[in-house]
Parts: sequence; structure tokens; C-alpha cells
Amino acid sequence: MSVFWIKTFQLILCFALLIILHEGGHFFFSKLFGVRVEKFFMFFDYKFHLFSTKDKWFTRLFPKMKDNETEYGIGWIPLGGYVKIAGMIDESLDTEQMRQPVQPDEFRAKPVWQRFLIMVGGVLVNFLLALFIYAMILFAWGSDTLPMRNIHDGFAYNEMAEALGFCDGDIPVQIDGEDIEGWDGSVYRAISEAKTVTVLREGREIRITMPEEGVNLLEMIEQDPRFLSVRVPSRVDSVMPDSPAALVGMRSGARILAVEDQDVAWWGDFEQVMGRKADILATGCSHADSLRLRALPVVFINEGSATADTAVITLTEDYLLGITKLSYGQYYHTAFVHRDYGFWESIPAGIAYGWETLKGYVSDLKYIFTKKGAKSVGSFGTIGNLFPAAWNWEAFWNITAFISIILAVMNILPIPGLDGGHIFFLLVEAVTRRPPSDKFMERAQYVGMAILFTIMALALFNDAVKFLF
Repeated sequence: MSVFWIKTFQLILCFALLIILHEGGHFFFSKLFGVRVEKFFMFFDYKFHLFSTKDKWFTRLFPKMKDNETEYGIGWIPLGGYVKIAGMIDESLDTEQMRQPVQPDEFRAKPVWQRFLIMVGGVLVNFLLALFIYAMILFAWGSDTLPMRNIHDGFAYNEMAEALGFCDGDIPVQIDGEDIEGWDGSVYRAISEAKTVTVLREGREIRITMPEEGVNLLEMIEQDPRFLSVRVPSRVDSVMPDSPAALVGMRSGARILAVEDQDVAWWGDFEQVMGRKADILATGCSHADSLRLRALPVVFINEGSATADTAVITLTEDYLLGITKLSYGQYYHTAFVHRDYGFWESIPAGIAYGWETLKGYVSDLKYIFTKKGAKSVGSFGTIGNLFPAAWNWEAFWNITAFISIILAVMNILPIPGLDGGHIFFLLVEAVTRRPPSDKFMERAQYVGMAILFTIMALALFNDAVKFLF
């Protein structure tokens, strides 16, 4: 099965699970308080649907479903899902119902606190689901931590980091006096917000004072090479058959010693050379220059060989050698510290991890409102690429839990049309003792949907740019 379909199936399974459970939160509280739910749909069913329990063929097979007050189905627009709750203005924009006399089983007939719980139900389920998944991941697989002091070869830093005082080989061990537990993506965020970073340099602890305004996190992770990365020897993990590297005799386990007359000890050194090529290409160059840049002089030595080989490798049109690099996980596989969790131990640990993930994501939201942040907004392509190319249940559940947190945060934003918009207006009603008019809610719903469609259009555009260019 191709990588595309493996990622697609994981994306569909993740979205189906999260949409059904999110809408199930609204459904649960609606039923708990005796509110009629007319529809429960995964995906939107504008004009038509793919499946419904009100379809004639289905009611012939299951005649009892014909009298069920709730219609269950699958729409054709994969932008989420919804429950149509009687007596409220939502995605269905059913304003005709709102002109009828209030019925006791309608949303608008219930007290504010019940309506609040109905609207917050989806977000609550998303958040609790993420905590549960994180807990069960720890219970099933435990945790693997790479302590910073175990990274004996240190980190490679780019020019931005070096300008702040970091040096290749430095190992960050403390942020503002607090020990860094282990290496993961959160270290970037911690450094970006730090006042001081303590590094281990040639056995001595050196304190680096960071700028008062902090460091832009997006720039740290988007630069090539990145702000910091674990130094890994320039050893080849595998070579693709018939690739440019294979054609000159490079084999798995080979060590790249030099590229374009520049000594290479770490993969970071190699990436600097390739980065310079990318910079030249980005400025625009002739076809002849492009062909010249594809010719890469390389000195390498195969594993078990006594002598090095020198060759000019003709890179692919994408400027690739056709190799996979030794990863830091492979290089430091014996340096990881594994911990198993019992069932009851995993629950508080999962809650703590989920809470830290939530805080980190909320902290990063400020970057969405920047030019770089807007360009990073993605839709299905971006989300789908989060999943691994080979099916891995631990990775799948980790990503699903993270996306569940994203959905919880995005839905709680006070934007009309989202749960957060409804919750905001309910809070206003609770304070003023006066509900907004139906006309106001109708217009707010239109505004909210326009905002959401604009964001979705931006996300689809960004994905298209990434795919095409």
C-alpha cells in the first residue's frame, strides 16, 4: 500500500473518531436535559448526503428507525460534523423553526446552565479524550526519554543561535535554572521563552542570557538548518536501489567524509552545503546552473572498506541522493531511559502530559496572527502529513490526542458559528439576563461561517502551495 493511502486512512480514522465523539458530547447533554436532536451527521450534508437512517432502503431494512426522532447520517463535505438541536440557530440555519412557538423539548426552552453544558459538551469530550489517550499510551507503551546529558555529542546550531552565544557541541541542560528533563520539541518553545539557558560546554556549565523580547519560535523551527538539532555522525542508514548514491557504489553504513571540498563530520555539515544550493535555487537560476548544482562531488567510505571513494553524484531533479540518514533515535538508542506505567500510575501522568501539551499549544496560538503563522495554517494535507508513512498505533494515537486538543482549543474560541461563539453569547445572557435576538444570532452565524470558510480557504491554499511548489 502506498504512503499516500496509509496516511489517508489514518487521517480518515482520526477525523471520524474525533468528529463522532465531539458531536456525541453535544448529543449526550442534549438528551440528558430532554432536548430534541433532529440530526447527528458526520461531515456536512449540504443539498444531499451519502447515507441517512431516513433513507427508504434503510427504513425498509430497519422499520423501527423510521420513527426515531434523530436522523443519523454521513454527509459529503468533510469539514467536520454537526448535531441539529431543536430550537437553536446553528450550521443548518433553520430560521423557520425559530419563528414557531417555543416547545418544551427545544434548546431555547432550557435554562442557561443547561444550554451552556450542551454547547461545551463537544469541547469537554475532546479534552477528556486527549487526556485518556495519553494515559493509555503510557499504560500500553510506557515512555522513552532521552536525557539531555546523555546526548554526548551535543547539538548543532545555526547562525541565529550562534549570534545569541550558542556553539556547536553545546548541550542545553537548564532553562531559567530549571533542569530540562529530556529532548523533545518542547525544548524549542522553552528556549524561545527563556531568560537564561544553561549549556554544558566541554564539561563546564555556561549560562547564556537570552533577549528580553524572546526568540520567535516559528523562525527557530522553520529555518534550514533549524535553530538547534542533535548532532549525528554523517553515516548513511540505507540507500535506495538505482538511486544516484547507489549508482556510484555507496552502501548502507557508509560514512560521508566531504562534500564539495568541505569536510563533513555531522549531518548538520552536510545540510549546510545543501542549504546553500537551495538558497541559490530560490533566487532563480538558469537551466545550465541548475544542472551544475545537481553535480555533487562527494568523498565517502563504505562500512568495512579501508579506503575512501571520491565520486561526482548527479542528484535527482529534487536534489536528493536517494539515501536515508542515521537518525538521532538510532544513534542514541542505548541512551534512552524507558519507564513503564501501571494502570493507575498512567492516569495522573497522562493528565499531566495532556495539560502541558494544551498549555504549549495555547502559547503557540499567538503565532497564527503573524505573517509566518498565517502561512503555516494547513488543512487536510498538512494534518495528513503528521501521520507516519508506516502504520504505527502508538504514533497514530499520539497524533490523534494532539489533534483532539487542537479541536478543543479551536472550538472554544469565541467565534460565531463555533461552540465558543455560542458559549460567549450564553455568558452574555447569564450576565445581562437577556438573550440576544434571533435576528442577531442568525447574522452572527453567517459572519462566523464566513470567517470559518475564509480560514479553510487559506488552509487549502497553503496546502496547494506546498504541494505544487
